[in-house]
Amino acid sequence: MKGIDWAIVGLYMIATLGLGVYLARRAAGSMVDFFVGGRTLPWWLAGTSMAATTFSVDTPLYVAGVVGTRGVAGNWEWWSYALAHVILIYIFARLWRRAEIVTDNELTEMRYGGPPAAALRATKGFLFAVVIGSIGIGYAMLAMVKVVDALGVFSSFGLHLGASGKLWSVVAVSALVLVYSSVAGLWGVAATDFFQFFLGLLGAILVAVFAVADVGGLHAMVHRAQALTRFDVLSFTPLTFGHGSLVGWSKTAGISALTFFSYVAILWWAFRRSDGGGEFIQRLSAVKTERDAEKAAWFFNIMHYVVRTWPWVLVAIVALVIYPNLTDRELGYPKLMLDFLPTGLLGLVVASLFAAFMSTVSTLINWSASYLTNDIYARFLRPRAGDRELVAAARVASVIVTVIGATAAFFAHNVTTVYRLILAVGTGPGLVLILRWYWWRINAWAELTAMVAGFLLGAFFMWRIADFGMVLTLTAVVSLAVWVPVMLLTRPETEDKLEAFYRRVRPGGPGWRRQRQRTGLAPAQDLRRDIARVAAGLMVLFGAMFAIGGLLLLRYTTMFVMAGVGVIGYLLLRLLGRPRGLEAVPGPGQ
Repeated sequence: MKGIDWAIVGLYMIATLGLGVYLARRAAGSMVDFFVGGRTLPWWLAGTSMAATTFSVDTPLYVAGVVGTRGVAGNWEWWSYALAHVILIYIFARLWRRAEIVTDNELTEMRYGGPPAAALRATKGFLFAVVIGSIGIGYAMLAMVKVVDALGVFSSFGLHLGASGKLWSVVAVSALVLVYSSVAGLWGVAATDFFQFFLGLLGAILVAVFAVADVGGLHAMVHRAQALTRFDVLSFTPLTFGHGSLVGWSKTAGISALTFFSYVAILWWAFRRSDGGGEFIQRLSAVKTERDAEKAAWFFNIMHYVVRTWPWVLVAIVALVIYPNLTDRELGYPKLMLDFLPTGLLGLVVASLFAAFMSTVSTLINWSASYLTNDIYARFLRPRAGDRELVAAARVASVIVTVIGATAAFFAHNVTTVYRLILAVGTGPGLVLILRWYWWRINAWAELTAMVAGFLLGAFFMWRIADFGMVLTLTAVVSLAVWVPVMLLTRPETEDKLEAFYRRVRPGGPGWRRQRQRTGLAPAQDLRRDIARVAAGLMVLFGAMFAIGGLLLLRYTTMFVMAGVGVIGYLLLRLLGRPRGLEAVPGPGQ
C-alpha cells in the first residue's frame, strides 16, 4: 500500500468519527433516543443498518473460502437464513414495532408476569450483553487481525509485529468505534452504518470488476473455473441429479445432508432468533411506523441476499482460477486486492474492509449496552432513574461491553468453534418465542425452561456428536419434549396480563380467541394471508437472487426459470395486497 492508500483510509476514519460525533445531540435526550433513535429512523436507513450489521470484515473472505472449496452451493450455510428473514418481514416486523420496546428482551415482562418473568428478563439480559455480545465483539476483532495480516498492513511500514501487536491495533480501532457509538447512540451507529455499508459494497464490486476483467471476462472465468474443478463449482444447490439416483447429495457441499436439513427446516423455528431478535428488532423498533418496519426488513433482505451475494461469489471464482494451488482459500480475496487494484482504489477497498469491521462492532456495542442499561440497570438497580442518568449509564455500559469483548479477543484462540457452540446452545427456545405471540397458554416457565434446556442440551451434544446437524436436531427435539410438559404443569399467565398484551399487539390467529372476545378488539393481523405472503416473498427473493446469478455465471436456463419464479411471486404479493387498516391501530396509551 502506498501513501495515497493510507491517506484514503485515514480520511475514512476521520469522516466516520466526525459523523458520529455530529449526531451526538440525537442521543442525549433519553434512553429511547439513545437505543432506538427516538423511533424516528427512516426505513431505508434502518434496513441498511441491518445489512451493515451482517457485513463483517471476514464475510468476503468466508465466501471466498466456501466457494473455493465447496463451490457456489456451499453458500447455503448462510442462504438458508433467508426463510427466517422473510418470515420476519411479514409475520413479526409489524408486531415488534407495535410493541414499542427498547430491547427485544423487554417483551418478556410485557408478555409474562410475576417473579418468573423478572428472573427470565434478568437472565437473558445478562447472557445477551456479557456472553453473546462479548463473543461477537471478540470474534470481529480476531477476524480483523487476519485481514490486517493478509494485507500486510504493518509490513508496508517496515513493522514486524507479533499477533498481540496486531490485536492491539484492532483494539485501537475499536476504541474509535466506541467513541461515536457511545456518544451518538443508535442514530450515530445507523448513520455510520449507511456510509460504511455502501463503501463496503463499492469495495466488493471494485474487486469483482478488476478481477473478472483480468481473467478475460465472465465467459473465460466460467470455462476456466469448470476446467479446474472436478465437481460442478457453479451449481446453485448442494443436490445432484442422475448418477444412478433421481436426486442425490453433493459430496462437495461441505456439510452433511442432515446439517443442511437442520438449517432450512429446523433452525429457523428452533433458534433463539426465530421471531427476529437482537439487533434487527432494535432497528425495527426505531422506525416511524409499522409499514416502515416491513419495508426496512425487505430492504435488508434485498441488500443482503440479492445484491451482496454476487460480487463476493465472482471474486471467489476468479481467485480459484488465478490461484489454483492456494492452500487457504479465504486469502484469495485480499490477494486479488493487492495484486490487481491500482493505487488509490486499493486504499478505498481497504477502507471498505475497515468499514465492515466498524459497522459490526458499533452495532454489537450499542446492542449489548441496551441490555445492560434497559434490562438490568433501569429495571432492577435504578428503576426511578431519570433520562440523563440512563443515558450516562448507557455510555458507561458501552465501555464495559467493549472492554469485555477486547478481553475475549485476547484470550480466545478459536472463536469460530465457540461461536458454533453459541449457535448450538441457542437452539431450543425458538418455538416458544414464536408461540408466545400467537398462543395465550405460553407462560414464563415455558420460555425459561426452553432456554435452560436448550443451553444444557446444546453444550452436551456439541461435545459428543460430530455431525452438527444432529446436534441441532436433537437439541430442538429434546428441548421441545422438556418445555411442553413444564408449561402444562404450571399456571398460565393471569387474564389481566394476557389482555394487556393482546390490547397492545393484537396478533392474528386462533390462539387469542378468548382475549379477543373479552376485549371486543379484532386482530390487527391477517395471519393466514401473511403466511401466504411469506411463501410469495421467498419466491421473489430467491427468484431474483438466482436469476442474477444465472446471468453472471452463464446459466441461462436457471436465469429464465428463476426470473419467472420471481415474477410469479411478485404478482402473488400484489394480489394478496397490503394488510388492511394496520396503520390506524392506536399505539399504547392512546
